[in-house]
Amino acid sequence: MSVKDNKLSRLAKERREKNKVGAYEEPTIEDRLVRLEEDIRRLKIEFDVYFNGGTKRPPYDTRMRVESHLKRLGDDRTLNFAQRYHYNSLATRYASFREMWRRTLQGREEGRDLGAAARASNRGGAGPFTRSEFSCTDVRHDVRTVKGVYDALIDAKRSCGEATRDLSFAKFHRLIVERTENMKEKIGSDRVTFSVDVEGGHVSFKAKADR
Repeated sequence: MSVKDNKLSRLAKERREKNKVGAYEEPTIEDRLVRLEEDIRRLKIEFDVYFNGGTKRPPYDTRMRVESHLKRLGDDRTLNFAQRYHYNSLATRYASFREMWRRTLQGREEGRDLGAAARASNRGGAGPFTRSEFSCTDVRHDVRTVKGVYDALIDAKRSCGEATRDLSFAKFHRLIVERTENMKEKIGSDRVTFSVDVEGGHVSFKAKADR
């Protein structure tokens, strides 16, 4: 867990302790972000249990609560930049899990074997990679889209057994900003499309400006 996450968790715990002995305090944005992160983690565990045969019904009720919480936080205009960045990271992570669960549920309905999907879920989503494509007009400020590109690239690297330790999101974001700004100057287009794929056992990452 990062230093920031430890600090957020500590602050949330302190506020909960205060609420036990004093008047009720409205949850802060940090409290709600910590709760959302925990709810996503718990929902993933519930889906893992379901896919491995531990329960008969998917955790739809928990999923609805998480998505409702995501929507309320996403619509909150009081979030500062750091809080919005944290929220976008959580939303991107949840979207990745949701797509994985959708494919696995579809496979069950179609009668396909769930063993590989369940094992992929237990690894946090690593497994056979599906090509991903993203479009963006403001790479510097559209953190959510860039985080989606980054997560797809990391998943692709892991599926090929490539190292990911040296590629932090901050480093990736900085490189992407530099690359796309040079590209926009040459071509004169604001929209850039990124694609991430695995070809011949190797990661293929491409960026092109849309004319």
